[in-house]
Amino acid sequence: MRRQREAPARVPRAAVRERASRTSGTTRWLRLGLLLATLAVAGCGGDGDIPSQLAPSNAPDQEVRGFTLTESVGSVMRWRLTARSAATYRNKGVIVAQSVGIDFFDASGKPYSHLTADQGEIHPSTNDMVATGHVSIVTNAGTRVETPSLRFLNKEQRVVSEDRVTVRRGGDVLSGVGFESDPSLDHFEFKTKVSAQVKSATGHIRVHERGTGGR
Repeated sequence: MRRQREAPARVPRAAVRERASRTSGTTRWLRLGLLLATLAVAGCGGDGDIPSQLAPSNAPDQEVRGFTLTESVGSVMRWRLTARSAATYRNKGVIVAQSVGIDFFDASGKPYSHLTADQGEIHPSTNDMVATGHVSIVTNAGTRVETPSLRFLNKEQRVVSEDRVTVRRGGDVLSGVGFESDPSLDHFEFKTKVSAQVKSATGHIRVHERGTGGR
């Protein structure tokens, strides 16, 4: 007798599709897991190891050390700014500089005052600057201004502050909230809450206070 061959069992098409779907789903999960693991490893590295596409959107476009910025009228320099470092943010239109110093020059090109601050935010379109952190201006005549923050308005050649400002000149000390002056500090004005300690000819200190005042 001839031995009959058994026909192979037929698997329903629905079952085949179900198995393929399960296999495809498992593959997708494995790929996703590998991607997350790769990103986690990249995130554990130093700043220089972070791919550019993962870098913060507020990162500077350029960073330099030993930054210098100057402005001149003709051949005469008006001011020269130096900083330990500076970062350029083109999307914000600002340059943020650290450990800032500015020398101001008179019409003959001689320096007459020097500004220092922990940080300066410079707007290249106007060269205006907001100085913050231990801001001070010292003139060749010995007048000294101290304040937490100060704005330098380049076009107007004025320095302005809304904070409390202290001016020391000789033995006199003046302070007030709100301040405006030229960089030479020859003509300045307080807005409000003004007080003054004035040393008399005999060396005594006289204190004056009033709501508004000026030089």
